[in-house]
Amino acid sequence: MTLTLETTDLKVRLRLTDAWFTVCDLSTLLPGRGVAALLPDGSQVAVFTDRTGRLYAIDNRDPFTGAAVLSRGLTGTHQGHPFVASPLLKQRFDLESGQCLEDEAVRVTTYEVKAA
Repeated sequence: MTLTLETTDLKVRLRLTDAWFTVCDLSTLLPGRGVAALLPDGSQVAVFTDRTGRLYAIDNRDPFTGAAVLSRGLTGTHQGHPFVASPLLKQRFDLESGQCLEDEAVRVTTYEVKAA
């Protein structure tokens, strides 16, 4: 039996202010794994997809350590909400809102994201 992988030319795009910015090929993303990308202003974004194909994009910088590592974090769900846990101090950030689940005073930036 021969398996063939369906290829796609869809790109992952983020809304930055009033324009869409291409981050990577959709095929680059694996469910549960993050990808870091450099933005035009020099900051970084962490992009994720889940098993249903939903896309998420948040600031890659961990606000507790200042390190650009959130794309390397472990993903999961808490009370029905997807999150990524920082690989350093393990704080969890809601992938939809950016809210830190351990400290409600802390939040990371989220981005509107789509595949087109």
